[in-house]
Amino acid sequence: MAVQTGLGEPRGPWFISPELDPDGRGWWDAPERDPGGRRPGRLLAVLGVVAVSAVSGALAGGVVASRDGAGGPAAASAAPVPAELVTAAERTVPGVVSVLAGGATSGSATSGSATGSGFAVDDQQHLITNDHILAKGGGGPVTVELPDGRRFAAEVVGREPRSDLAVLKVPASAGLTPLPLAKPGATRVGEPVLAVGSPLGLAGTVTAGIVSALDRQVRLGNNRHSAVQTDASINPGNSGGPLVNARGEVVGVNTAIATIDGNGSIGIGFAIPIDQVQQTADTIIGKGG
Repeated sequence: MAVQTGLGEPRGPWFISPELDPDGRGWWDAPERDPGGRRPGRLLAVLGVVAVSAVSGALAGGVVASRDGAGGPAAASAAPVPAELVTAAERTVPGVVSVLAGGATSGSATSGSATGSGFAVDDQQHLITNDHILAKGGGGPVTVELPDGRRFAAEVVGREPRSDLAVLKVPASAGLTPLPLAKPGATRVGEPVLAVGSPLGLAGTVTAGIVSALDRQVRLGNNRHSAVQTDASINPGNSGGPLVNARGEVVGVNTAIATIDGNGSIGIGFAIPIDQVQQTADTIIGKGG
């Protein structure tokens, strides 16, 4: 499996797209490296998909702002930003939180802990996140950090490892604004989307891209699922955060990225489709209250 140093323990799924792997051989079946250090075979010999949950303190502490040769801030892109995306970001960020599991602190994760993201889905302050964040936290206490810096102990309402989803609940005093969910089947390839979360512990981060594909087959642990593929930048800490469309509606839950030889995001990310998310969350909330 491709190893991402400093990004926490690598975890499935593995990429098993039939389009890139017509004979059914996954990258995990590829030949080992030869004595010269080269790895023969196709691209899938080095293509893996890893969950994007835990952020190590070493990596998060190494984030550096780039500057130009004159010592000033690097120039911003001149590409115009669609107004609807700006509006969608403004509406989404207030409902997205950092999830600190197993004793993690904002911007870092200690051994046996994890940092990820989550978002509010109703007025009862239920939050959706990824199960693998809680699993990495070892079942320890879960704390939610709001965009304004306030922190609340979160109740784990329920977990569904097969779907890699979990539901948390925070006190009503948190006052989080729930995010609207897109209608099942409404997402289209090519439409603009935003990934919102806390990559590397940087809360309230928004990245933009498009829906690259629908019904992309990936494997989460021992289970195969259909996922929404996007080229929006997704990194460790984005797990559990929403992928939203230009209307600010959640189309999926960011859960994994593809890597080549463990070298970080290559612009291929995966999100659990909103229809599956809503069905699982409704079941968990119905059981747990």
